[in-house]
Parts: sequence; C-alpha cells; structure tokens
Amino acid sequence: MNFDGQLPPKARLLKSAAELLANSAGAPVSTRQITELAGVTAPTLYHHFGDKEGLFNAVIDAGFEEYVAGEHNFAPTGQPLADVRQIWDNHLKFGLDNPQLYSVMFGNIRPESRPVRVAEAEGFMEEMLDKAAAAGQLCVSPKEAARSILAANVGVTLMLIAEPAADRNFDLSDMTREAVISAVSSEMELRTAAAPLGASSVVVAAIALNAALESSHPEQLSTTELKLFLEWLHRISKTS
Repeated sequence: MNFDGQLPPKARLLKSAAELLANSAGAPVSTRQITELAGVTAPTLYHHFGDKEGLFNAVIDAGFEEYVAGEHNFAPTGQPLADVRQIWDNHLKFGLDNPQLYSVMFGNIRPESRPVRVAEAEGFMEEMLDKAAAAGQLCVSPKEAARSILAANVGVTLMLIAEPAADRNFDLSDMTREAVISAVSSEMELRTAAAPLGASSVVVAAIALNAALESSHPEQLSTTELKLFLEWLHRISKTS
C-alpha cells in the first residue's frame, strides 16, 4: 500500500525504504520495490539520494537523528544511575514506538561497520556514567559500562519488537536493566556503608577519583604528573 501522496516524494522514499528494509528478513530490497511503494519513479530516487545505497544511509541517519535528539532532550535528575535507568526505558519506548525504523537502525548493522550514530548514543550514555563514576557508583570504567548497557538495551528492544504486542513481557526489560546496571555498578557496596575496604572498594575509589580528575584537571598537578597519576588509577581500576 502506497504512503499518503500528500507527503513529499523524498519523505515517501524514506518511509518506503525503512518499511521494506525492516520487513525484508535480510533479503535484498530492490529499487523497483522502493519506488513502487513510494509511488515515484527511479529518477526521483536518484535525484534525492544519488542511488539506493544513499537512500538506505539516509534512512539510518534519519533514525539516529531522531533517537539522539530524544536523548539530548533528557533532563538529568542528579542521580546518575536513576538517570541511566530512565535512559534505558526511553530507548525501549523509542524502539517500540518506531519498530520499523528501529529495526533498520539497530537490526541491519553491517559487520565491521559501526555507524557514527551508535558511537553518539554510547557517548551520551558515557556522559551520564562519568557522573556515576565520579560519585563512586561504578566498578568498571564509564566507557565499558556504556557499551554493556547499550548492548543489552538494544538486545531487549529488538526481542520485544519481534514479539506480538499483546505477548510482550516488560519484566524482561526491567530484569535485564537491573542485571546489567548491577554488573557495572557498586550500588551493593553503597548500600553497605559498614563494609570493610577491600579490593573491590579500592577499584570503585580509583574509578571515582579518575573520573573526577579527568573532568577537573587540577592545576596543582603538572601535565606529566597528572598523566602518570591517571595511568596508575587506570591500572588499579582494571584489577579485580
């Protein structure tokens, strides 16, 4: 069924390509399929996007622009890990609200080709986790935590998209979210204030101090001294 003819041809091409890619199950999508669904001719596609590959790239870029825009509109609460939970839930909602687009964005990524937009999504998550690290709430680096959380978030979202809407079990998302946050955070230690200072506590302290120094760049240390100190902290944070 063709899209509303009142939409501009470029928008119809983008929507048609997104739908066909999402429903292709990995099969090739032809230029003819796209133009027929969009109700335009092949020269119109070439005029706007150069070729079919250019159109597919535009579909992915448009999806990531919408997704990242939503992330950057997020207002932090001052509680980093609570904010990470909300970012997870927002990500899931975006996927379920835009299943075809999301499937193209995250389900059709080519091997050894990491879209810039994925790095941007991880970067936003890492910014939030930098704050958690500075507060002593992480047991791994913010970068490692961001990659782990986003990977789990994408996996759960794709799984729920694949299920019939009536059968979706959102407990799966909550359980996975809490499991991955627990794996990268020191929340259990924070709840046990009287716990003795052990190896894991030293790791948390090192990560927190590392995050604080990298964000503040204290003037009392020279560049060489700061670099050496951060290297020591990084080594400590890698220990278990």
